[in-house]
Amino acid sequence: MSIGNIIIKDFKRPDPDLVKKFEGMPVANIDDNMNRTAAIDAGIKPIGYKGSMVGTAFTIKVAQGDNLMLHAAMDLAKPGDVIVIDAGGYTNRAIFGELMATYMKVRGIKGVICDGAIRDYGGLAALENFRVYARGANPNGPYKNGSGEINTPVVVGGQLVHPGDIVVADDDGVLFIRPEYAEKLAKATKMVEEKESNIMKHILEDHTYIRPWVDAKISEIGTEIK
Repeated sequence: MSIGNIIIKDFKRPDPDLVKKFEGMPVANIDDNMNRTAAIDAGIKPIGYKGSMVGTAFTIKVAQGDNLMLHAAMDLAKPGDVIVIDAGGYTNRAIFGELMATYMKVRGIKGVICDGAIRDYGGLAALENFRVYARGANPNGPYKNGSGEINTPVVVGGQLVHPGDIVVADDDGVLFIRPEYAEKLAKATKMVEEKESNIMKHILEDHTYIRPWVDAKISEIGTEIK
């Protein structure tokens, strides 16, 4: 096994029913239950705004501006996977465009998170039922020389990602969930959703936003009120 040139063809994926628990859950609410530190950095943005995506992380690490390992990965990933690409944050050369994305879509891949650049922005934004997140867009095409790794831990947007992590993404951003924490996290997030629904009900019906902690915090920091 050569460091920097590794292909792991398959890995253990979480139970599909566990993954489905996060469908429709806002990333912000999940992140609140992950100490508000789990989301990837804001430099990686959705290409077009088309709602949410939930799937299983299929990880890739590529050399800057090179997509050889992505070509290999497209044939290995399974339906329900989200391809997560550590491209080193390099944005002066695209890793993929519309042709490759369309191939991934027809194979049942849910989308791509790329810490690097894409091209064919308009075509990617127009794809239905396939989400793309990237750090930028650039018409310069990729090289195909390698090296790279498939299905090893990678870092994307400042967050560590393992193959098999649960990917949750929406118009706010993206985060990754270790399967062993997923059940507890889904329950906690459901409770947050119910709490926020009740708060919204009071805002709309009573025009009130009950937050007793505000006064308590203001008093705690010794604020002078005149």
